[in-house]
Amino acid sequence: MSAPYVPPPAAEPQPQGQPPRNGLGTAGFVLGLVGLLLSFIPFIGVVAWPLVIVGLILSIVGIVRASSGKATNRGLAITGAILSVIGLVICIVYASAFTKAVTDVNQQQNAVSSVGYDVTGDAKGATVTYSTFDGNGASTNQETAATLPWHKDLQAKGLFSGGSLTVTAGPDGGSVTCKVTVNGKESKTASASGPFATASCSNF
Repeated sequence: MSAPYVPPPAAEPQPQGQPPRNGLGTAGFVLGLVGLLLSFIPFIGVVAWPLVIVGLILSIVGIVRASSGKATNRGLAITGAILSVIGLVICIVYASAFTKAVTDVNQQQNAVSSVGYDVTGDAKGATVTYSTFDGNGASTNQETAATLPWHKDLQAKGLFSGGSLTVTAGPDGGSVTCKVTVNGKESKTASASGPFATASCSNF
């Protein structure tokens, strides 16, 4: 009798290599690119914050995977990380500028400016008109100065945008001089002489 047929052993399956895991690196590049483009747009750029942060994280993970041989898009992941960092820097600059602008506006709204109005001269009488423009609006007043010198101290609250001081001599003439000081510094001065002569200190 012939020996029974014994089939040869089946070949063992060759292990297949794992496919490259490039998803996170690619996603990091896309988010970094979109975040960078949006970061240049005022107000809309606020949505760039989460994009560039997530893009940076995913790009770093992609770089680590590429370094360990699990991914093949190391260059793309590095580019994504660079784009994300640039976008993040732009977001920080915009946020700092916006914060400073808001702080400056608040300081201006809460500021108090000292305004001094002075009238001198040898006129026997004068009519003085003065006004201020601040955060509360415009305020105009008129007084008659029987004798000179004349002085008035005012406080402008909020955003101080100027004012005016006008002095007009009486019918007897004489000289009149107006002077405006803001926070202790002289801002405007003018002189006139003669009957009903007018000296105007404005646009300061």
